[in-house]
Amino acid sequence: MQGQDKSFDIPLHDIKPIIDIPEYSFYYLLAASLFALMIVLGVIYLIYKWIKARNAFNIRRENIKIINSLDLSDTKHTAYIITSLGLIFKDDSPRHTEMYNNLVQRLEPYKYKKEVEKFDREVLGFIELYKGMIDV
Repeated sequence: MQGQDKSFDIPLHDIKPIIDIPEYSFYYLLAASLFALMIVLGVIYLIYKWIKARNAFNIRRENIKIINSLDLSDTKHTAYIITSLGLIFKDDSPRHTEMYNNLVQRLEPYKYKKEVEKFDREVLGFIELYKGMIDV
């Protein structure tokens, strides 16, 4: 039975030693988290800018409100206000420029005098047409 006493310490040549495998999943998670955070911050910034722009003071919108709420019975005051506030809308287009210049010429007789008469129908029509032309 001597031939049957085999040792279990047989050298194995095909098994490699344990090696470290680099694990990058933590870095992938960190990169994905930073990317998501950047997107969330970008969306918050865009919402903030939208709200800020929406609530911003708009001189054009305020001037339109003032022009539309003018009392046309106070002729002299109305002529001055339309001349000064309408200047903002003058350069919107060549048509606006032409209409503004025409309206200012028609309002001239109602300014620079101590006593002025009421607007005639033609001037009232031009004022209403100009109010309809201007927009924000």
